[in-house]
Amino acid sequence: MTPSYRFDFGQGSPQEGYTKIEPDTVHDPSVGYGFGETSRINARDRGGEPLRRDFCIPLDASFVVDVPDGTYHVTVLMGDELAATETTIKAGEGRLMLHKLRTQPGYFARVSFAVWVTGGRLLLSFTGRAPRVNAMEIRPSSSACTIFLAGDSTVTDQPADGYPYAGWGQMLPQFVKADAAVANYALSGRSSKSFIREGHLDAIWSRMKPWDYLLIQFGHNDQKYGEERYTEPFTTYKETLKIYLDGARERQAFPILVTPVERRFFEEDGTLRDTHGNYLTAVRELAEEEKVPLLDLAARSRELYERLGPEGSKSLFMWLAPGEFLNFPDGTEDNTHFQEQGAIQIAKLAADGLKELRIQPLNLYLK
Repeated sequence: MTPSYRFDFGQGSPQEGYTKIEPDTVHDPSVGYGFGETSRINARDRGGEPLRRDFCIPLDASFVVDVPDGTYHVTVLMGDELAATETTIKAGEGRLMLHKLRTQPGYFARVSFAVWVTGGRLLLSFTGRAPRVNAMEIRPSSSACTIFLAGDSTVTDQPADGYPYAGWGQMLPQFVKADAAVANYALSGRSSKSFIREGHLDAIWSRMKPWDYLLIQFGHNDQKYGEERYTEPFTTYKETLKIYLDGARERQAFPILVTPVERRFFEEDGTLRDTHGNYLTAVRELAEEEKVPLLDLAARSRELYERLGPEGSKSLFMWLAPGEFLNFPDGTEDNTHFQEQGAIQIAKLAADGLKELRIQPLNLYLK
């Protein structure tokens, strides 16, 4: 039986029915939970109501719970009787669940979200100017809808040591309600063909259940010549994408085609240069032919970049000055990949586009 947990963070005796987590509670494999590292964790007890009276202050800290792979419903209580707070929570490899949630003194927020767990570890990372965690409940949620993502580096979960590098799929969970979890299987450098050949689509099929969704965004690497990745837009590209559509339908799940996000290349007149060409036409044709919903991120991202202009749009991408970010001391100039703030904006475009498609019951799962 998959376990459930109720944690009371802070100092002193735990609330009845809860396990106490103090600032020095380090993850112990024998008990299966705890902080990954405790040097920057403090605690306070303000007195007053149970659970709200005390809390931990997890500055750039992670809390780990060993659980079987699956979907989990997580509810976190955050706040402080005396001080304003600001907390960001990421799950796993940087998936944004909660972004800069603020509470005023004396007010508390109870926030729920669903987390897709692989590798037997539910990991929640806390950041923010004044983060708090008062209490947490974790329970399995096998019936939750899963939104699977298949795609490339513009979608994938980028590792923490590459911050601020991020994919839009990594930021999508914050726009999804607690009834659904985002399972991001996208990987850097993959085309629609290499993703299948390497077995990643089989991994999705092994976990997919009826009434789940599959978002499919390829094209950036399908353009790259070479036997491993290249597909021709109107033949092998469409044929390969159809494998995704047919596989989802066979499992009574719902595929959604996604046009690849645009790269940041401007013409002299300030309009965006099209670098995907016939791949965009092919995806749009396939959606029409197969009667599959189309999320046109190419059109939506084009509008965003042109609105921001050649200079303003740099803030979305990995245009980093030397010394601006620790992980990129020499800076970088990248017109394809997003920094976190850009990935958040693209994820919002994706969520807004999905809502406009009015797909049921998917619409019910979107904030």
